[in-house]
Amino acid sequence: MSKQQLNIRAGFVGFGEVNTPREFIDNRCRMAADELKKRGVTLFETAPVSDDPAGLQARRAVEELSKFDFDALVVCVAGWIPTWAVIKVLEPFKHKPMVLWGLSGWRENGHFVTTADQAGTTALRAPMQEMGFNFKYIVNKKDAAPRYEEVVSYLTAASAAARLRQAFIGMNGYRDMRLFGTLYDGNLLKRKIGAEIEHFDLLEIQNIAETITDEEIAAGAEHIRKNWKFIRDPQPGTVENSVRLALAFKKKIEERNYDAFSFCDVDGVKKLLKFAPAGALTLLHDLMDIATVPENDSYGTVTELMMKYLTGVTPAYMEFYEFTEKSAFMGVPDYVPASVTDGGITVMPNAFGSFGEGLLNVSKVKTGKVTIVRLAQVNGELVIHAVRGTAQTPETWEEAGWAPPAPQLPSIEVVFEGASEDFIQNVMSQHYIVTYGDNMELIENFAAINNIKVIY
Repeated sequence: MSKQQLNIRAGFVGFGEVNTPREFIDNRCRMAADELKKRGVTLFETAPVSDDPAGLQARRAVEELSKFDFDALVVCVAGWIPTWAVIKVLEPFKHKPMVLWGLSGWRENGHFVTTADQAGTTALRAPMQEMGFNFKYIVNKKDAAPRYEEVVSYLTAASAAARLRQAFIGMNGYRDMRLFGTLYDGNLLKRKIGAEIEHFDLLEIQNIAETITDEEIAAGAEHIRKNWKFIRDPQPGTVENSVRLALAFKKKIEERNYDAFSFCDVDGVKKLLKFAPAGALTLLHDLMDIATVPENDSYGTVTELMMKYLTGVTPAYMEFYEFTEKSAFMGVPDYVPASVTDGGITVMPNAFGSFGEGLLNVSKVKTGKVTIVRLAQVNGELVIHAVRGTAQTPETWEEAGWAPPAPQLPSIEVVFEGASEDFIQNVMSQHYIVTYGDNMELIENFAAINNIKVIY
C-alpha cells in the first residue's frame, strides 16, 4: 500500500535568521518540503519565518497554519534562528507532535557552505524539551544523505496516532473463555491511545442473521466457491452458515461504523451457534478491510488496528504453539486474511472437539522479514512489546483434537534476531500481531508520541 493511502497529513514551516540571504532559506526549505511530498506526505505549508523584530512573520505563519487540519508539524530549520521566533510559531500547536529537523549545508566552488542550521536546532532542542513539546529531533549531517525517510516515518506514526484517537472498536461479547490476558482498562486505553471499545451481545448478531436473504447467502456462497480452494467438500449448510454469520457481522460493523472488530469465539459462536466461525471471518476479510482478532482480545485488536494505520496493510493475528532456542512456532486455529496468504485462501471443512463443522482456514502463509508486536498492560501502564524476525515455512505438524485427517493450520516459524528466551521472558499474551517487513521505527515513533514504553 502506498504512503498516499496512509493519509499522512503534516504542517510545514521553515526558519532562518533575518540576516541570512533569503534565497538560501527559501530554496532549501522548498526542496525539503518537495521531498516529503514525493514520499506521500500531504503538506500544509507556510512561508519560512525569520526573526523580524516585530514578529510579523511568526504571526503570519501562525495565522496560516491555523487554517489547516494536520496531525504533526515539521519544524524545518534551514539556518541560525533565535529561539524566540520559533517558539512564537510553535506554541499554538503545542498539542501536536513535531519534528525538529535541521538541514545541512552544501558544497560550492570547491568548498563547503553552511547557514549554521545546527546552531539553530541545538539552541532549540533543550528548551523545547523543558517546555513539554512532544517532538523528535532529526539533523541532516554534513556530507551524508538527507534523512527524509526518518521524517516520513515519524509523520506516519503521528497520523496513525491521530486516527487511533478517534478509533471505535466493536466487540461481540466479553472475556471469552474467562481469559485474563484479553481484558483491558477502558480509561487507560482512552487516555493513552484514544480508542473506545463498544460491546454488544451475540443475540444482536443472531437477530441480524435471521434477516439475511436467501439471495444474499447464495451470492456469498458463490463468492466462496469461486475464490477459495476446498480440500474436500463441506457438509450441507456449512458454507451457508459461514456466509450468514459473515454478513450479519458485516451489517453490524457497517451500522456502527467500527474501525476494528473482535468477537466471543469459543464461549460465543461455537458454544451457542454450534459451528466454528473461521469461514465467516475469512469471508468478512474478503468483503471488507477491517482489523479483527477473536476471543474478545481487546489490546490485540487495538494492536492490529495500530499496525494497519502504521503500515497501510491489515495484518494477521497469530498465537504461539511451540518455541525453539531461536524461534517461535506461530499459527492460528481459525482464519487469516488473504493479504498474508501465499497462494490465496484454502479451506478445509472440519470440527474440533464438541464444536460442529466449520470452514477451517488452512492457507499457506507468506514468509520473509517480520515484526511481531503486542500492546499490553504492565503495572497499570500500557507498553508495546515488539521484536524482529524472519518467518519461515514450518515443518509439517498438527494440533491434537481436530477430526481426522488433521489440518495443517496457517502457520510460520519466526526465527528471532536473538535467543528466543529474551522474547519468552517478556511475552505478553498468546496472541501477537504479525506484520511484514521491519516496522520497528514506526512502532518506536508511535510509542514516543503516545509516551508508551517499548519492550524489546
